[in-house]
Amino acid sequence: MRKSFQDVLMAITPMTLLIVILSFAFAPLPTEDLVVFLIGAGIMIIGMALFLFGADHSMMAVGELVGKFMVKKKNLGIILGLGFLIGIVITIAEPSVQVLGQQVNEISEGAISRTLILGVVSVGTGIFLALALLRVVFKFSYYKMMLIGYLLVLIASFFTSPEFMPIAFDSGGVTTGPITVPFILSLAIGVTSMIKQNKHENDSFGMVGVASLGPILAVMALGVIFR
Repeated sequence: MRKSFQDVLMAITPMTLLIVILSFAFAPLPTEDLVVFLIGAGIMIIGMALFLFGADHSMMAVGELVGKFMVKKKNLGIILGLGFLIGIVITIAEPSVQVLGQQVNEISEGAISRTLILGVVSVGTGIFLALALLRVVFKFSYYKMMLIGYLLVLIASFFTSPEFMPIAFDSGGVTTGPITVPFILSLAIGVTSMIKQNKHENDSFGMVGVASLGPILAVMALGVIFR
């Protein structure tokens, strides 16, 4: 617990000090707002420390066990089904995805609902997380898979609505948050620990990159529909 607190303190303190300095030098804040900000920063430090402690001792451990279970069953349907379901659930649980959905809903004045964005982004993540698991199982080249993925993104960019382009790429970014990344990495470690690898291979990395392509393409497909 102490290490989690120290890590969060070192990450949050510089940002907090910078904002305080900027508020005094360039954009003075009312005393009441500054006090609220400092209290909020303190609450955030405590909350993130507790979250990291919980993630290290529960979420990541469970992710690794699930990864091992999937390979032990030697059933392609289980791997694809669990990968898809896990991708959906952890994406919906990601706070940054919730924020994105709310902001898109507000900016579009309700034309694109929060639920719609959450659904599209989570399904996209689920599909590509399942594909990322298949890549590990069948030892498909990571470089080729990413090349194909970004070629699809390039092609889709010519057909999707221009308003959806920035939303699509932000969707890929917000799915790499504090819940999604630790769980996917631990899941990958569990899967790869059960699969024989060559000396210089480490397929427990790269799965997050593949999974993040899903939301980009899914939102672009939504942009084609709305165009």
